[in-house]
Amino acid sequence: MSSPKDFVKLEIDDGKKIYFASDNHLGAPSYSESKPRELIFVDWLNKVKIDAGVIFLLGDLFDFWFEYKKVVPKGFVRVLGKMAEISDSGIPIYFFTGNHDMWMNGYFKEEMNIKVFDSPQKFIINNKSFLIGHGDGLGPGDKGFKRMKKVFTNPISKFLFRWIHPDIGVKLAQYLSTKNKLISGSEDIKFKGDENEWLFQYCKKVLTRENFNFFIFGHRHLPLQINLNDQSQYINLGDWISYFSYAIFDGDKVDLKYFKKESSS
Repeated sequence: MSSPKDFVKLEIDDGKKIYFASDNHLGAPSYSESKPRELIFVDWLNKVKIDAGVIFLLGDLFDFWFEYKKVVPKGFVRVLGKMAEISDSGIPIYFFTGNHDMWMNGYFKEEMNIKVFDSPQKFIINNKSFLIGHGDGLGPGDKGFKRMKKVFTNPISKFLFRWIHPDIGVKLAQYLSTKNKLISGSEDIKFKGDENEWLFQYCKKVLTRENFNFFIFGHRHLPLQINLNDQSQYINLGDWISYFSYAIFDGDKVDLKYFKKESSS
């Protein structure tokens, strides 16, 4: 069981909402091809900032990200600029690193005052309990990724990669990231059933020792909202490649929404 100090406590004012989005994979399959999706996401940020109390971005914003001491990947200035503008206006942004942008090291905090988490975090928001994270490596499966993450999060791996010139290192990493199933394989398009959905199984296991009203994750690339019991839900945010999906918490309940359908109607 958690103690109260394990939770980040947030209160949103009347009329304000909390927004959640994940898995943009900007830069995939190429910077030019992902730019239209970047512009759609910036449009979404422009709209939600009107009544946002907090914005949660749950990882894989970029298909690859690495911070050298004096260099960050080229591009993405529109989305980064919009995030900086929103943060500067006083709206908090919480960012969770994903498996494609796990190599963050202070840039978001220093340049945009954005709090970055690299593991799931517990929140109390308007007296509702949340467990929030990207979702990679959780549950009984994902074994290949769990092994890979141990390698990539090793300080020696980061040190060695840092010594590769950015022109070579970034290009190589972008190639490998894209080849490692662009976003998700075709097998991820459909719901696999309770027994084969790793994050669903993870949520059920957590509930055996601790209660949460909402589990909110990304990584899966499939919008899902599943009742775990009478008081708890698992929400997967989908992605901004195929679904342009996101979630809203209004102070009482969480709803999944689809921005592209809204903006075209």
